[in-house]
Amino acid sequence: MSKAVRVRKPQITFAYLIFAVVFSLPLIAQSSKPEVGKPGASTFEVADVHVSPHRDNPYMRVSMSHDRLALRDATMVDLIAIAYNVDSLSVLQGPAWLDLDHFDIIAKAPRTTSEDGFRLMLGALLADRFQLVVHSEKRPLPAFVLTVGGTSKLRPSPASTDDSEQGCQYQQPKTSASADTMVVTFSCHAVTMDYFAQFLHDAAGNYLPKPVVNATDLKGKTWDFDISWSARAPKTADSGITIFDALKQLGLKAEPKTAPLPAVIVDRASEIPTANSPDLAKLLPPPPPATFDVAVIKPSSPNEKHFGIQLNGGTINVTHGSPETLIAFAWDIDKAMIADGPKWLSQDFYDVMGKAADSASPNGPPASAAPNVDVDDIKEMLRSLLADRFKLVVHQEERPFDSYTLLAANPKLKKADPANRASCRVVWGDVKDPSIEVLTCQNTTMSQFAQQLQSPASGYIKSPVLDATHLDGAYDFTLRFNSLRDVQTRATPSPSADPAVASDPGGAISLFDAVDKQLGLKLEKQKRPTPVLVIDHIEQTPTEN
Repeated sequence: MSKAVRVRKPQITFAYLIFAVVFSLPLIAQSSKPEVGKPGASTFEVADVHVSPHRDNPYMRVSMSHDRLALRDATMVDLIAIAYNVDSLSVLQGPAWLDLDHFDIIAKAPRTTSEDGFRLMLGALLADRFQLVVHSEKRPLPAFVLTVGGTSKLRPSPASTDDSEQGCQYQQPKTSASADTMVVTFSCHAVTMDYFAQFLHDAAGNYLPKPVVNATDLKGKTWDFDISWSARAPKTADSGITIFDALKQLGLKAEPKTAPLPAVIVDRASEIPTANSPDLAKLLPPPPPATFDVAVIKPSSPNEKHFGIQLNGGTINVTHGSPETLIAFAWDIDKAMIADGPKWLSQDFYDVMGKAADSASPNGPPASAAPNVDVDDIKEMLRSLLADRFKLVVHQEERPFDSYTLLAANPKLKKADPANRASCRVVWGDVKDPSIEVLTCQNTTMSQFAQQLQSPASGYIKSPVLDATHLDGAYDFTLRFNSLRDVQTRATPSPSADPAVASDPGGAISLFDAVDKQLGLKLEKQKRPTPVLVIDHIEQTPTEN
């Protein structure tokens, strides 16, 4: 089973950047599309379906371990997109909660089940447990259209190319780099332009957030080429290469247009899934606690200055990670939400390698897939490792914390079209300025907006936002702003200015200025009880390997 993630952690962007680039490759590029409305007779042997526990920055994770498929923090839109092999932007209509509620699904199926088989089973589960009813249509939808821009510089593939070599493979960089300068490289062999169009959307989604449609005249042929681009959108033309520049070097271009695309129309769905089997604990017992089979912790090289993390199947490799960063990653929280830590917690740096036992991550279908351990299991393993080697003891409690409250100053909001489904979708950039984050909300109440705001505003906002606008009804609006890193890097505020709030005269705009100027709202700090992770004990020197 291929892997897919949705990245929502800009405060440790470099870590998730590598994870996203390496592992968010085509989940669906080579699969057929199950017939919409007829999910098939195949069903999971047993399935645990429940509402996801609260997480500050939920993003969907998909994994296959042993005979279990795990989908975590998935919205109904995510689930439908996977089951029917379409882009999430092509899932239309349906009730408001489809984009807002998150679910965990742990399902059991024979290890020999194909990827298409899992899709059929998931479609059947959604029909059974959520009473989902859908139908298909082709509709004109926003897309990036891939065409030949001048003369193609692609090399035709040799006729003798081995099937096992087909696809675009990530090339490990020879030297480490910061998030701002990291260049990702893929070597593509025997790929069709249809495959490449899907690959671009999955691997370069921060540049190409909408589906990419192949409209080249290169159909029916396969090609060999290498492609490289800056993982983070460069701030200036000479500081990196965008995906658009990289395509131009191949004689290709991707332009934002409208294209007829298959859409899944949601006719009916129940927000509350039917109950799990009363024998669930017996039919689907929880796996044993996850621990690393091999783990090595050593001080980072004095010459290493950049934090990085790579997850590959059942292995985690961390470079230049402080204990504070490791704790934040393991508990899936912002570093600001760690309390009572000693000063050295953010000043000491380690390289960490942890490897799960081979039995913890056997190959799932298809047989060629790499071992795949759930990222949540990796985090559990890291928590156990920190407790074992650093003697870390923690607990959670509520403490007064400066959290943001959303207020109405001079609202500039448009009343929503009630026919639209409630949603707030994040788009990372556009063709003109890929560094801009665009949050588009439709039919969204201020309470829903406040609840959704922490995830796209991660880095700016450390804890949940409280709605105190007292604005009734739902609204349609778009919010455009730069990441906190961009604002801090490009801004030249006065010494008295808050660096998180100030905007750069050259164009970078903070979240706070965007909320004020574009929406007529205000984010104000107010101290209120907020859950934090309290460190009871930690030793500065880890035990020996």
